[in-house]
Amino acid sequence: MNAVAGGGSFVTFPTLVWLGLPAVDANATNTVALWPGTLGSSWGFRGVLGQERARLPWLGVASLVGGGLGGWLLLRTNDSTFLLLVPWLLAIATLLFAVSPWLVPRLRSWSGGRLDKPLWLAGLQLGIAVYGGYFGGGMGILMLAGFALAGIRDIHAANGLKSILGSLINGVAIILFAASGAVHWLPAMTMVVGSVVGGYAGARWSRRVDPRWVRWAVVAMGTITSAVFFAKAATGG
Repeated sequence: MNAVAGGGSFVTFPTLVWLGLPAVDANATNTVALWPGTLGSSWGFRGVLGQERARLPWLGVASLVGGGLGGWLLLRTNDSTFLLLVPWLLAIATLLFAVSPWLVPRLRSWSGGRLDKPLWLAGLQLGIAVYGGYFGGGMGILMLAGFALAGIRDIHAANGLKSILGSLINGVAIILFAASGAVHWLPAMTMVVGSVVGGYAGARWSRRVDPRWVRWAVVAMGTITSAVFFAKAATGG
């Protein structure tokens, strides 16, 4: 799913919860499992940043600080509270995923770079990083939207920044999760193997499949998952 259209967390996070992991631990474990793929993407995009490379130091600092704060907040959220937040977080991530093909190009066209202020963009990135360290679903879409508002028109450079900054956000959060004992390493490592194999197979499969069909399948899955978690929250199940 991630190789073709994205949205793999709509499957992996709920599966970990339904297999019996506490919600906070499931989120921490899911972050660990997906991080190697993000790290690999960052390495692959390192040569396409162009002039946007100058933004990387201060956006990187904002990402590290925000990711650490988001991870810290997650570890201080009890499972019952997090389960009440999960359906809303999933619904927001699903909505962002659904509208992103329409939203990002229009933001890029509308802004014309008028909002390209380092302090503004760093503040926006800090907020996105806090969200990313806490939950992460839709984080990449939020970053692309912020870059569009800043007038970054090169989609390859934007994707490169997104991958590198995402790896920083998740990396610092993972350190906190591991130190706290929130990571369940057996499922995490199993998922790492699966993500590597699936990413390779998905890259080959993506040439034969219209990504729009996969995207709408992901939106449907995210909608159903959100509804299930809303029902669980309403019934206390």
